[in-house]
Amino acid sequence: MGHLVTVATCSLNQWALDWEGNTQRIIESIQKAKAAGARLRVGPELEICGYGCLDHLMEQDLYLHSLEMLRRILLDESCHGILLDIGMPIQHRNQRFNCRVICLNSKILMIRPKMWLANDGNYREMRFFTPWMHPREVEDYHLPRMLQSIQGATHVPFGDAVISTPDTCMGAETCEELFTPAAPHIPMSLDGVEVITNSSGSHFELQKLETRLQLIMEATRKCGGVYLYANQQGCDGDRLYYDGSAMIIVNGNIVAQGSQFSLNDVEVLTATVDLEEVRAYRSAISRGLQAASSNAKYQRIQTTFELSSEEDDFDIEKRPSPPIKPRYHTVEEEVALSAGCYLWDYLRRSGVAGYLVPLSGGIDSCATATIVYSMCRIVMEAVKEGNPQVIEDVKRIAKYKGEGVLPKTPQELCNQIFSTIYMGMKAQSSRETRQRAKDLAEAIGSYHVNLDIDDVYNAQKALITSTLNFEPKFKVHGGTHQENITLQCLQARIRMVTAYEFGQILPTARNRPGGGSLLILGSANVGESLRGYLTKYDCSSADINPIGSIDKADLKRFIAWAEKNFNLPCLHDFLTATPTAELEPLTESYVQSDEADMGMTYAELTIFGRLRKENKLGPFGMFQRLVHDWSADRVKGPEDDAPEYTPDQVAEKVKRFFHFYAINRHKMTTLTPALHCNPYSPDDNRFDLRPFLYPPFWKSWSFKKIDWELEKITKRMAKK
Repeated sequence: MGHLVTVATCSLNQWALDWEGNTQRIIESIQKAKAAGARLRVGPELEICGYGCLDHLMEQDLYLHSLEMLRRILLDESCHGILLDIGMPIQHRNQRFNCRVICLNSKILMIRPKMWLANDGNYREMRFFTPWMHPREVEDYHLPRMLQSIQGATHVPFGDAVISTPDTCMGAETCEELFTPAAPHIPMSLDGVEVITNSSGSHFELQKLETRLQLIMEATRKCGGVYLYANQQGCDGDRLYYDGSAMIIVNGNIVAQGSQFSLNDVEVLTATVDLEEVRAYRSAISRGLQAASSNAKYQRIQTTFELSSEEDDFDIEKRPSPPIKPRYHTVEEEVALSAGCYLWDYLRRSGVAGYLVPLSGGIDSCATATIVYSMCRIVMEAVKEGNPQVIEDVKRIAKYKGEGVLPKTPQELCNQIFSTIYMGMKAQSSRETRQRAKDLAEAIGSYHVNLDIDDVYNAQKALITSTLNFEPKFKVHGGTHQENITLQCLQARIRMVTAYEFGQILPTARNRPGGGSLLILGSANVGESLRGYLTKYDCSSADINPIGSIDKADLKRFIAWAEKNFNLPCLHDFLTATPTAELEPLTESYVQSDEADMGMTYAELTIFGRLRKENKLGPFGMFQRLVHDWSADRVKGPEDDAPEYTPDQVAEKVKRFFHFYAINRHKMTTLTPALHCNPYSPDDNRFDLRPFLYPPFWKSWSFKKIDWELEKITKRMAKK
């Protein structure tokens, strides 16, 4: 019996409800796996329908079409001669399950339903599916008529079982199950399962890959075995970017790792593994005793299909794939690559002519524009490599120079699919911000529009005066707070309307063949959204916001990185400029500042956001934590760069944050959909579900508790 086995996993750029497209990508991955000599292929979670179908997973049509696409795969003879692990939803006895379908040569060997469903953060699987609650139990699944004729039977096994071949044993776990304390791979390994597949729909977060990879490596470092991890890659229709990173791990060592960010719709990863290495690794006495005493015994579905062959053992050119070091990207690279790939998927699948960004001369809109330029760089690199799908998409979208004419540089592509617009005010907008916007547009090649909105602003302001016989004034001119806010918001909302106006007409005005419209990109960072430091229905209102869950510090790091790596010297001026909304008139003694307006720094906002969401702290709990973390009397370590405040100042900061968070929470209900990048995103529509009408925090019980705690701390300090 042979012991060298070639296995394959993959990352697929699936699209929710793209039935024929998804199926074709699955078939292509199977063909590539076979061409590489693989005898087992595993694909991503719910790959037939696409992971991000959300409430469509409650529709009967979805289950019908999933079965129809499975039938197409089973009947395709190019998919024969290889053991297949395919992800799809299945209804069984009037319940919906997230399943793996194990197939071979047009026959279904078994269906394995997911046991532990992902149900936190962005995941809502319990809304759509029922978990399989019967470990190591199997029952009959009644096949629909369309599959009975292919199967030559009316029923197949359904449940928690494993596949036994003449040379090894294979089991499947799905995504979330890996991360649970009692993961299925543990009892499987103790029961002699040597090859374990994991089909995932795992989305990107900054620096999440290392955590995911460590968990996968630990699975086989402790238990031994061959672990195949498959994942979706790309934007499949909502706020998430699935970051691929398919991998194959043997006894805790990575032997193959796929790309995390890519424009390839199908990426197949193969490795040759030695089953004898698994058996030797598992020979420890303590492991053997645990296996012998384990009562977790799996039903084994038998097949005569072998994953190895004796002929491969005689092929001296064939050897087990050697271990490799894991590959990680820096935060700056992750911002550039994740958002760039996401925006390209969104653009090519939406059918529009390109993007437009209101460019203010500040670092946030600068970051959004630089991300679009990163997208253009990624796309042109794929064109250079001959990626046929990317070339086809570029020809379809970028056609100012004629049908089928490809741009030659990222700047050329940028000029055809990306417009920037500076919407200034004569009294408020500085020469510096206008120039920075112009310089950046020239550097990246965007089609740039420079205009002033004074006429529109004055007309709207005159409407108030003529109707109410009242002329509002800015604060610097003696106006009240409400007058000042009214005039600022007026400018901001005019800019939003103007951005959409130009987004709809620019391609036609530029004589783009077929006309078309541009998607508007937003530039509100996660801290401003959390604090509510934005005008509802201003330029934060857009179609997509690529930086909506990235904090100011990471954006600055990205811009500093892009200045060197993208050769954009003009970015340096953005890094050194004071963040300002420029919504109030400039005077010799006053220039509007974001952090002064907010009453807190962007760094403090990041801390507030993480404590609120990740640490699950309310006002009182946050004060109890920060009064120690920010104490001016604390013992500081070498990397301690936290601020130093008295207990009174900490109390004031925490109260101010929660006050503004509460009164501005309503803005989150209309927040532009943002690419999910951080675990403390305030996205109200999917990730961060909270009320938007709060009782006044200044009168709240939690603020009273802070005051009492502060009194105790103050008394104790006075005794010293």
